[in-house]
Amino acid sequence: MSLLRQQGSTATAPPRAVPAKGLRTPVAGRRPGGLSARTRHKGMGLLLVSPFLLLFLAFLVAPLCYAFWLSLRTSTLVGGDHFSWFANYKQTFTDPQFLSGVRRVVVFGVVQIPLMLGLALLGALIIDEVTSRLAKVFRMTLFMPYAVPAVIGALMWGFLYSPTFGPVNSISHSLGLGKVDLLSHDLMLTSLGNIVTWQWTGYNMIVLYAALQGLPREVYEAAKLDGAGQLQTALRIKIPMISSAMVLTLMFTLIGTLQFFTEPRVLEHSASSVITPDYTPNLYAYNLAFQYSEFNYSAAISFSLGAVVFIGSYIFLFVARKRSGLK
Repeated sequence: MSLLRQQGSTATAPPRAVPAKGLRTPVAGRRPGGLSARTRHKGMGLLLVSPFLLLFLAFLVAPLCYAFWLSLRTSTLVGGDHFSWFANYKQTFTDPQFLSGVRRVVVFGVVQIPLMLGLALLGALIIDEVTSRLAKVFRMTLFMPYAVPAVIGALMWGFLYSPTFGPVNSISHSLGLGKVDLLSHDLMLTSLGNIVTWQWTGYNMIVLYAALQGLPREVYEAAKLDGAGQLQTALRIKIPMISSAMVLTLMFTLIGTLQFFTEPRVLEHSASSVITPDYTPNLYAYNLAFQYSEFNYSAAISFSLGAVVFIGSYIFLFVARKRSGLK
């Protein structure tokens, strides 16, 4: 043992190989004369996302850049095509037709959004509480309108609303209630709100129901042991705990409402005297471009509306996070 200890104490480590002058020390994960593993992984990642990146640049970034370039120009018969900087944007925010459409959409959203999200929240709470087969049927029935394309849904409701051959007017007339013109100027926003509510309530309900399914069931059992009823559990536990999902659905609904287009566009042919070309901002931009060939001003309206949607969504999220402590 003493000999071994003596050998161990006097043994020296083998000399490290010193690279020859002019040669680099090999790096871990790198093949001699090749790329490192990290660089190869980055290259493979870029190669895999390159098809999506090319499509993203070709069909989103390039059209947006071209539309913004168009919005900075003005083309007239007298003055020709010239660079006018932000003159189209200045005209947009002083255009009474554009501002009238914005006001109409805001009034529509103030009434329709709380009603639709309230129905969605009520449906989500009901199917979360009921565990029978009836809940599955109820869930599928409410979600089914979302699977119907928006154009088909608007055409279907346009037929039902028709004052000449629609069943709603026939039933009202047979009941002695008189003629009900759901496509009139006074009832048009209500009719459009009914279409949007019918189509999107089920989608928002499924989002809220999924958030409810993610809550821990132990909280419900603790509340039940404390004597809380179903209504108190819903108001004081379920709804506060899914506030982030409610904010998400509200933000998506706000964005969709400000971009209101499909339903008034489809019903425009049935009620041309009510739904004017400037009924909503999106419809106004569409008609300027494809009916009056004012592509420059139409592009400026589209970018202005996009800026309003972006700023409005950011302010809403900022206020919601401040008030509820969401991250």
